[in-house]
Amino acid sequence: MLESATQSIINTENLRTSLTHSHVETTTVNRWSVDEIVALFELPFSDLMYQAQTVHRANFNPNAVQVSTLLSIKTGGCSEDCGYCPQAARYHTEVESETLMKLDDVLAAAQEAKDNGASRFCMGAAWRGPKQRDLEPVLKMIAEVKAMGLETCATLGMLKEGQAEQLKDAGLDYYNHNLDTAPEFYGEVITTRTYQDRLDTLDRVRSVDINVCSGGIIGMGESRIQRAGLLAQLANMERPPESVPINLLTQVEGTPLHGTEALDSFEFVRTIAAARITMPKSYVRLSAGRQSMSEGIQAMCFLAGANSIFYGEKLLTTANPEASTDKKLFARLGINKI
Repeated sequence: MLESATQSIINTENLRTSLTHSHVETTTVNRWSVDEIVALFELPFSDLMYQAQTVHRANFNPNAVQVSTLLSIKTGGCSEDCGYCPQAARYHTEVESETLMKLDDVLAAAQEAKDNGASRFCMGAAWRGPKQRDLEPVLKMIAEVKAMGLETCATLGMLKEGQAEQLKDAGLDYYNHNLDTAPEFYGEVITTRTYQDRLDTLDRVRSVDINVCSGGIIGMGESRIQRAGLLAQLANMERPPESVPINLLTQVEGTPLHGTEALDSFEFVRTIAAARITMPKSYVRLSAGRQSMSEGIQAMCFLAGANSIFYGEKLLTTANPEASTDKKLFARLGINKI
């Protein structure tokens, strides 16, 4: 009976995968219900991995991973209350507030990232949203990094009317603005901006044809249903994000989420697999939290369909594996950088 039920789910999801593939040609949005995504999570692990790998191979080179580098160009002093973030001014962490980096220092970091094999350079600033005086020097950074032959990405907080257009004109390829979690759990983590605020910024980015980078953070105390709810929000966008970072909560002392019960590693891998199945054309990025993962778990994530990472020893303010460590892992797994 169980075997029959499992096979029925697999057959249903294969059909859904086929429909998702046809979405690109027909522009018909393939809707995923939360219950359907929960059903993916509940598949036997090997069945879920098989489906994810099958979808991945149908859409991407299974042995290639896109590599980005993330630099904090303005650190600390943020007015938001995101419960996971050590850059919030209201929390007592070891992160010091710093002013915007100088252009030459940003370009030196971008050159180092390029030399290490990164194809995209992401710049992050701890703002609720940039004022025009903040945005002007960032536009220059974007233009100069673009001229170096790197793809450009920025995460600057909420955007006002007209700011996405300026970023586009400067040469921005991707804008990152994570949904963080499901709408039902969002208020447990953040109160200083609404879920709709985040969606509005993504709409502004999409309206000027900048690629969207949006995902979430797993392991903040949310339920499996809420993890599925996050993926449903992303997958059901009129155009799912081109890049979907899946972050594992990095707990920082002094933030409200420090001390949260650690997420089971296999549940994280399941989340990667479900993201791959529900968003077959998106790059799924194995993002924050890799420093705490064994190489075996990281390899499982790549098998589950993750095909993007951040290169470099720091992600904004938290630790990340060194580029040399990732190069060795890629060599052992036969993975090529793109």
